[in-house]
Amino acid sequence: MLLLLPLGGISLRQDAVMSFFATAEHEKERLKDFASPEGRDDLYQYNQKERRTVLEVLEDFPSVQMPFEWLIQLVPLLKTRAFSISSSQSAHPNQVHLTVNVVSWTTPYKRKKKGLCSSWLATLDPCDAVSIPAWFQKGSLPTPSPSLPLILVGPGTGCAPFRGFIEERALQSKTSYTAPVIFFFGCWNEDGDFLYKDFWLNHSQKNGVLSEAKGGGFYVAFSRDQPEKIYVQHKMREHSERVWNLLAEGAAVYIAGSSTNMPTDVTSAFEEIVSKENDVSKEDAARLIRALERSGKYHIEAWS
Repeated sequence: MLLLLPLGGISLRQDAVMSFFATAEHEKERLKDFASPEGRDDLYQYNQKERRTVLEVLEDFPSVQMPFEWLIQLVPLLKTRAFSISSSQSAHPNQVHLTVNVVSWTTPYKRKKKGLCSSWLATLDPCDAVSIPAWFQKGSLPTPSPSLPLILVGPGTGCAPFRGFIEERALQSKTSYTAPVIFFFGCWNEDGDFLYKDFWLNHSQKNGVLSEAKGGGFYVAFSRDQPEKIYVQHKMREHSERVWNLLAEGAAVYIAGSSTNMPTDVTSAFEEIVSKENDVSKEDAARLIRALERSGKYHIEAWS
């Protein structure tokens, strides 16, 4: 399940409208140049690559005195932001929990930038009553039945939907049988960004949902706590026999997190594990993973 919030960045739309309202000649000429075919590269460097907002552009061109009715036509609507819900409705019937990373980066020209939505959410005081327009939308990760074994891979904020999965299965385990769950989590440092540390460790002990005693497991890759980088796919290979055994029992695979290299690297790790443990070629292993996808047992939810 996804929660949508109507917040997001805005950017300069390339046209000659602003130059029409500029009173300073040098600003007018620069804006006209941006709007010309010859100025497209400069516009890209100034705007898209630097991710400037309309407000920042107006600050850079103070002589532009644009009527409000023109301004609202120039400024695009704020885009919604989608967040995976990281709580179980059964465990928290009147709440929705989110796991949000505060977006910040440095532009090519060394300007410090922050995400509009995540930064605004971070400033809210939990004690204040703040109304936030939101919509609920079906996500790409279907809710698994309690009898389905699971292999979860969620580095960073990719752990968000799986927190809800574990909460739900922990409640189900109190009244009925639940299948084993293995979770591979990754972060930079144990002391810095081990999200929900106590939660995962609690459910991996004794007869918890993630405990080895129940056939599951919780394995963490701290990528920056040692000279060589260790990622979730390395932990998967360390426990390849257990991964394969669960796959052979009919487990479903759920992968969530960054859309950069992670989904591809994790899929490659699964193919290597299948090839090694089942003694088949890489091509046959890849076909098996594709068969899991077609049967609805291999799910990826990735975001940039």
